[in-house]
Amino acid sequence: MAHELEHSVLHMDRGILYSLKELMLRPGRLMRDYIEGRRARQAKPLLLLMVMAAAVVFLSKYILGAGVIDGSLPQVDFQAAGAGGKNSLDPAAMQAAFATVGDLMDRNFAAFTLLLLPFEAAAFRLAFGRVGKLNYPEWLAITAFLTVQAFVFWIIALPLQRWFPYVQNLVMWVAMGYGVFSLVQFFSGYPRWKSALRAMAGFGAFLLVGGLVTVVLVVALLVKSMAG
Repeated sequence: MAHELEHSVLHMDRGILYSLKELMLRPGRLMRDYIEGRRARQAKPLLLLMVMAAAVVFLSKYILGAGVIDGSLPQVDFQAAGAGGKNSLDPAAMQAAFATVGDLMDRNFAAFTLLLLPFEAAAFRLAFGRVGKLNYPEWLAITAFLTVQAFVFWIIALPLQRWFPYVQNLVMWVAMGYGVFSLVQFFSGYPRWKSALRAMAGFGAFLLVGGLVTVVLVVALLVKSMAG
């Protein structure tokens, strides 16, 4: 552990700090170096992802005293939303289902991050098609880097959340915008406007999948509670 700490974490010219610095300053070049095999100075994408996921969880607890999902999801008034109609779902059950899903994601944040990573990679693979001739494992690495970027922005915004509760929603859009910039930089030989459109399509498809995963979990909990 001491060896790993010295050679992969603390050095600014290699390892985790180097990868984070380059990922935020020259993201396209860092990802291109990794894909083309120039990896000696870089931290592995999944290691970087797990370290940053742990940092998000720890700092959310330390700074906000709340879970990651508790601190970032907007509150929904299910009582008002379900006020009309005989066939509307029980608002209390809906609230409990969303709270349970949020707590499940909080307790398994790193696992959910890894669970969604293949879906995000598939979304970008479909959005970019044959551009760059990248295979699926290469898109997994690029997607891991993009997720790390989002976590960096998330951590920066955490102190502001005490005064601006929904700042994380803004951070999500900032992170996606920077992700689009990163992919445009990565595909430097391809028309920028086409790269930007394809990147936005990839992010849009991933947001749809992420929303569907949440809905499926909520519906499963509602069905279970109704059956019980």
